Amino acid sequence: MNGSTKKYAAEFVGTFALVSSVCGAALFSAPSAGLMTVAFAIGAIVLAMAYAVGHISGGHFNPAVTCGLIAAGRFSASDAIGYIIAQLAGGIAAACIFYVILSGAPAGAKWNDFVAVSNIYGGAGHFPMLQVALIEVVLTAIFLIVIVSVTSGKAPAGFAPIAIGLTLVFIHLAAIPVSNASVNPARSTATAIFGGSAALSCLWLFWVAPIVGGVIGGFVGKWLQED
Repeated sequence: MNGSTKKYAAEFVGTFALVSSVCGAALFSAPSAGLMTVAFAIGAIVLAMAYAVGHISGGHFNPAVTCGLIAAGRFSASDAIGYIIAQLAGGIAAACIFYVILSGAPAGAKWNDFVAVSNIYGGAGHFPMLQVALIEVVLTAIFLIVIVSVTSGKAPAGFAPIAIGLTLVFIHLAAIPVSNASVNPARSTATAIFGGSAALSCLWLFWVAPIVGGVIGGFVGKWLQED
């Protein structure tokens, strides 16, 4: 297996684990344990996967991170398509598995469905598009500033996954009530496939806003770290 294949495999595995944490915690744990369960599940798995496979691929697990690192000059644009395809494949595979698991959930218990765990704006019970877009752009930008900064040569070695995982906990605690916390187009695509027409019609925003935020954060992080 050549180096590129291993990088794509690492991105597949890492994104598979991330979306598994989203689906598992949001579908089954959140109804009884609340949003903190989802936030900590996602932060913990990204921390773990960054240590496990980050040294192979860089541990993006997110198209917005890939685009942000290109903006920061940390990643080659020529590799982006392969990374994003691997991320999408990993996320969708995880959602497929949890869709099958959810189909066997016992009747009478309280579970979420894929509509509830998808990213949606507008309409009854959801924030408007502007506010959802704003929080997704701002929080993804913060995420990329953290990533670029803690992986720079000036940062203490070995601690980047901890900072990145904790930042994701903060992001999800802040954004779940507003946008259901995407900051990751692969995560949004994976759940929207099973979330029906409402989720699919909103999906474009959860590509555009995180990528715009990621690129902004990449440029800002690069500027902050430059001598």
